[in-house]
Amino acid sequence: MGIPKHQKVYPADVAIVFPVAGRGRPRKNQIPDQLSASAETVLAEARWRKVSWRRGTKGPLSARFAACRVRIANGPPQRIQDKGQQHMPGEEAWLVGEWRTSGERKYYLSNLPAGTSLRTLAAAIKARWVCEQAHQQMKEELGLDHFEGRSWRGLHRHALMTMIAYAFLQHRRLEQATGEKKPAARPAETDLAPGPHSRPQHYH
Repeated sequence: MGIPKHQKVYPADVAIVFPVAGRGRPRKNQIPDQLSASAETVLAEARWRKVSWRRGTKGPLSARFAACRVRIANGPPQRIQDKGQQHMPGEEAWLVGEWRTSGERKYYLSNLPAGTSLRTLAAAIKARWVCEQAHQQMKEELGLDHFEGRSWRGLHRHALMTMIAYAFLQHRRLEQATGEKKPAARPAETDLAPGPHSRPQHYH
């Protein structure tokens, strides 16, 4: 999922603790022992590596990527020290940064497992464009958005048939793109066996 650069995240090892009260009654609400920071700040000092996720028509597609495990700051709001209302740590996820050749940087969150490689993260992120393109083609060329029924089963069947048609067309397109040779046509039966009015040949 793409996120803005100012999306707040916590380090993956953040802990929830009771703050020590300097005076007055003990605190009743827990707070994180580390402050959140923006995605841009977290990955500013990260190690960026060049990663190629697949081969395109003009060669390998590549960019520089960086990733680290974080906890998303999307929990319930809570007053944290003198920072005012802040969102508490939520689920753990991958924070991924993409540094394109144009100099532009993009940021993403991924719920892939903790042991996922950087190349797999990059490939999953860049697959979004392929999915969006397929969805657009199914709507514009195969009528994915033309369903007028009211039942979930009918919608499911319509979407399934549209995807099957799209898969078939993609198979045909890729078959032609790779230049696969078609099997030679078998000769007609009239070329193999003499017809009823054919004259026998005599050999001497």
